[in-house]
Amino acid sequence: MITTKYEIRNTKYGKGYTLIELLVALIVSSIILAAVATLAFAMSSANDATDDTSIKQAQLRYATLRVSELVRHCKLICGTPGYDLAVWKADTNGNGLININELVYIEKGEDADYLRLCEFPASATSTITLSGIETLSPESYSKASITRATLIPQCSNVDFLVDVESPLTKSKFLSISFDLVENNVVRHYQINTALRGWAGNLLNATGTAIVSDDD
Repeated sequence: MITTKYEIRNTKYGKGYTLIELLVALIVSSIILAAVATLAFAMSSANDATDDTSIKQAQLRYATLRVSELVRHCKLICGTPGYDLAVWKADTNGNGLININELVYIEKGEDADYLRLCEFPASATSTITLSGIETLSPESYSKASITRATLIPQCSNVDFLVDVESPLTKSKFLSISFDLVENNVVRHYQINTALRGWAGNLLNATGTAIVSDDD
């Protein structure tokens, strides 16, 4: 069988793709790539959201544990110097008096936008009255000697709630409320705890001073 030159050329071009076929292939490829990109973005956003929630929840658990342990075993809730809440954590030397190094401040800051614990240096052994705590400031000590533990670095509307507003020394229950932003959603949280070893026997009748200190 004899094949002409025209038939050979026609067979050669017949095996290629037409312009329409190429355009259809490009459109299908674009749709697939767009779907893959959208899926990848969604997975990345989901991972970021999961990471943010995990971090915030870990901070919340840590803060709850530290505050609960502090208040549960403390002697008194002493006052609110500045923007903080002062807690007499323990009578370490057993003298029935409040030593400065036995105090812990629960700090929220002027803008109520964080939560942290502040402890005084071990060398601060001088005693202090309940009224004196109102003016006692950690800033009067060097930063190197003050110990601070950040519980929640970024929050808002931190507020201290107690069962007895005045005097605070009568309080046996503490609630710390605050807002956290998780995945661009504001969520409200509370840390609730109560004293187990309240040192009410050391207070005068009005709860405004330590009895042994007055005597």
